Amino acid sequence: MAVINSYEAVIVISLKLGEEAVTAGVAKFKELIEKHATLESVDEWGKRRLAYPINKETDAYYVLFNFKSEPEFPAELDRVTKITDGILRSMIVKKDEA
Repeated sequence: MAVINSYEAVIVISLKLGEEAVTAGVAKFKELIEKHATLESVDEWGKRRLAYPINKETDAYYVLFNFKSEPEFPAELDRVTKITDGILRSMIVKKDEA
């Protein structure tokens, strides 16, 4: 029996790429999560000001993904976010089962 945990991932996408690239980036991660996990929700927070400049950018597009998966998948998702152009930051957190 496989262990299934709940996770949330916040991905911060650069706005320098343009609106189409931001939409494509959201779709790419949505498809990746759906392929390897059970996607519960996608909450697009939209354009927000960054707390501090990252690569001389002050605004970015935020997306929150809630999903359930086996413990191995978040490491793969983190690897993909690190090698994808236009991703300024990402954070994946295991949620406590309460």
